[in-house]
Amino acid sequence: MCTAATYKTKDFYFGRTLDYEFSYGDEITVTPRNYCFEFRSLGRMENHYAMIGMAHVVEDYPLYYDAVNEKGLGMAGLNFVGNAEYKDQVPDKDNVAVFEFIPWILAQCATVKEARVLLEKINLDNTTFNAELPVASLHWIIADSTEAITVESVKEGILVYDNPAGVLTNNPPFDQQMFQLNNYMNLSIRNPENHFAPKLPLHAYSRGMGALGLPGDLSSQSRFVRVAFVKMNSISGDSEAESVSQFFHILGSVDQQRGCCLVGEDEYEITIYTSCCNADKGIYYYTSYDNHQISGVDMHKEDLDGNQLFRYSPIQGEQIRMQN
Repeated sequence: MCTAATYKTKDFYFGRTLDYEFSYGDEITVTPRNYCFEFRSLGRMENHYAMIGMAHVVEDYPLYYDAVNEKGLGMAGLNFVGNAEYKDQVPDKDNVAVFEFIPWILAQCATVKEARVLLEKINLDNTTFNAELPVASLHWIIADSTEAITVESVKEGILVYDNPAGVLTNNPPFDQQMFQLNNYMNLSIRNPENHFAPKLPLHAYSRGMGALGLPGDLSSQSRFVRVAFVKMNSISGDSEAESVSQFFHILGSVDQQRGCCLVGEDEYEITIYTSCCNADKGIYYYTSYDNHQISGVDMHKEDLDGNQLFRYSPIQGEQIRMQN
């Protein structure tokens, strides 16, 4: 399970948590402009926008979980098990395998508006990367500094939703996630007034009671509500340090701790990593479960006119700064 969010101060920020019981060996990966993408049905793409994100690299191919391109467009795929459905290849459509979807969009779109045009022609097909990697059940958030959308491939076909919250988790489908926010309109950052019974001497006995009822469990619907409330009410300065720090605090509201979500015998879902990318500057910040120090990779410090991937393994091990 995972949570993705957007955030805007002076710059635009895009990131997510990846929650799972194990890692595939994720790496911060920069794909330069002249790396050749070999799309299964759509041929070679030798020149495109550069991008940076977290990927599992197999056979020198970046299987991106989330990424941002040099134009400031971000995209992330989140688990959508039980609802995602992919078709066989369809004539007269752009048949894109699920594992190709993020690079297909980010390689050639600078904005959500441009992505919408490609989505009108797309069919997400059920082609596997290889025999060891089956098709992942996903839905996606695509966002720039002005808007966000959610894309779902379901039984009815490709559905594209406006995403005014700039947030995505997992199930249920996105329109149901958004609808559930109606149940929480009473939540507030202010202490509540007594509407229960004015004749009773009821009063707020603690700070924060305006958000009483904000869900605190780890289910995807509850995480959607919680991070939407935190994000939409979030305030920070607009410096890089203040903005990045606040973004990690936003996603920290849905952090998953080992031991709280049992998924198998002695297996627990945890927040393997949290990312925050300054989409305007192309800097990918991250923390991991075992290292809460914010680390970063700047795509513009690499040769973006090259043709080979640049790969960085996440820094592991808690970084503790002693003061005496």
